[in-house]
Amino acid sequence: MPPTETIPAGSSNGTALSAPPRGPFTAAQKEYLAGFMAGVSQSGFVPFVGHLANGTITSEPASGLTNHAAIPAEPVEQTVYGTPVSELCKQELWKLEQNGLDVWDRLLAHADSDQLPDEQNTYYFRYFGMFYVGPAQESIMLRMRIPAGELTSAQLDGLADMAEQWGPGHLDITTRANLQIRQIAPKNIVKVLLRLEELGLTSKGSGVDNVRNITATPTAGVDRDELIDTRPLAKAMHHYILNNRDLYGLPRKFNIAFDGGGAVSAAADTNDVGFMAVRVGEAAAQAAGVEPGVYFRLELCGITGHQQFARDVGVLVAPKDCVALGAAILRAFNETGDRTNRKKARLKYVVDKMGYDAFLALAEQKLTFRLPRLPLDRCEPRPRTISQGQIGVYRQRQPRLNYVGVVVPVGYLSVRQARRVAELARNYGSGEVRLTVWQNLIIPNVTDGFLETLKRNLVRAGLPYEASSVSGGLVACTGATGCKWAASHTKEHAVELARHLEKRFQLDRPVNIHLTGCPNSCAQHYMGDIGLLGTRVGPDKREGYHVYVGGGFGQDQGIARELFRSISFESLKSTVEKMLGGYLRHREGGETFQAFTRRHDMNTLQAIFSNEE
Repeated sequence: MPPTETIPAGSSNGTALSAPPRGPFTAAQKEYLAGFMAGVSQSGFVPFVGHLANGTITSEPASGLTNHAAIPAEPVEQTVYGTPVSELCKQELWKLEQNGLDVWDRLLAHADSDQLPDEQNTYYFRYFGMFYVGPAQESIMLRMRIPAGELTSAQLDGLADMAEQWGPGHLDITTRANLQIRQIAPKNIVKVLLRLEELGLTSKGSGVDNVRNITATPTAGVDRDELIDTRPLAKAMHHYILNNRDLYGLPRKFNIAFDGGGAVSAAADTNDVGFMAVRVGEAAAQAAGVEPGVYFRLELCGITGHQQFARDVGVLVAPKDCVALGAAILRAFNETGDRTNRKKARLKYVVDKMGYDAFLALAEQKLTFRLPRLPLDRCEPRPRTISQGQIGVYRQRQPRLNYVGVVVPVGYLSVRQARRVAELARNYGSGEVRLTVWQNLIIPNVTDGFLETLKRNLVRAGLPYEASSVSGGLVACTGATGCKWAASHTKEHAVELARHLEKRFQLDRPVNIHLTGCPNSCAQHYMGDIGLLGTRVGPDKREGYHVYVGGGFGQDQGIARELFRSISFESLKSTVEKMLGGYLRHREGGETFQAFTRRHDMNTLQAIFSNEE
């Protein structure tokens, strides 16, 4: 079998590379070299440079040199991390043809001609965060990278200007504490990217086979119960990724989150890698061979669209080691992920095949430090998180300061509202705005004296700080308005559903409703108290939903169970109304909706929620 050569994806121009032949020089070759060097020494020619078989470089001809010219190379097949080129899927072949970070000229050409991209260029442009979203919208969508979801007022003002000048007049907050601008004409894509950089932001690597926006606890640094401020770690991970080209050619997308262990969760267990802060006492620390203090637990393989949360793998990570470990895990995934089948290319499938221990051992081989082991139950238990704790007014750890969580239904923030939020954060806070994975936002560092004024102004802007238990927990993906995969208009339906329910109920316990348009589950319907998965219903293909109940994350982690199938949206409003009514009639004490649905089997719930009990 001929030898093969492994190269990282995107490092060539598409020409198959040949491996140099191996083995020592023959006697004839050595004699030739000796004569050649004698001639060189008399003529003052360039000194000899050669390569040893182990890859090192020498200035002396010697036994063991690799000859790059004298012996014809055997034909070899190029591979990408061990996968032959002939077996690569088309996206991997595109990466091999050209690195997605090197397509600036393509962007310029499309802007100059005001032309929408074809399939291959659609793929390339996502490396710069530019998404052609046809046929749902014949335009481009910009997705940014906002590590830890933290923005300045000046940046939010600038983004509002961009959305007004080149977009649809609003911003969308995403489920990765990020922002998107839609309906951008191709002629404006370069203007948008240049303006984004002027604001101190970037969109590189926000799509396709890259690490997505790094999330962190939205109340980091102000949460009275947190163990550690996760923002420096999230931002360090963000900048490491931006500055290492090999991490832009992963087998598939990758999510990383940092949770500081406070009253508000970062939903880190829904990520490929979750770092969960814990405190380790003296006895447990001695057992693990570490000093007592705050560490992170490593969780792997969260992918709720595939009905799986991240699993604790028994490892303690010192805060200073988190970014290095994240880098090692990414490279282990780069080397082992499937590059032939996009549907099986996520980290989950690598670990399903290798096992957690083997994958972790591969990542650990890339580190210069050891990863101490400690069972989770030896760590101090985390205080309970506050359900919908990202909404409302809360005291900060800093004296006389408060953070205010603002309801932004389904993440739709008009230009007018964005500018008003920026102004209020600047005038009454510290000029800082936090985005959350629940598509809402937080204004931190509001003094006691400014608190009432801020609250009044938020309400006037149409941004309540006190959510009903429906709108405060409402999450929806883009839906059919802007996504070709979606079977239903999730954002519009979510707002209509919330208005319908809020006229009929004033709930005393939070209920989270997640609407997602397709099985990719960008809105993570499996972790909602009520999860709604878009579908088409009946012979006329009306928009509808499958209904799930009992999902949760963090301390209430669980995959929602399917309750009803194929409910048209026209019927869905009354269906969910009956569900909440049945819950209120039959719950025990202050039982949550989640606890209630988990206590009953599906047949009982169907009877209760259909008024047949």
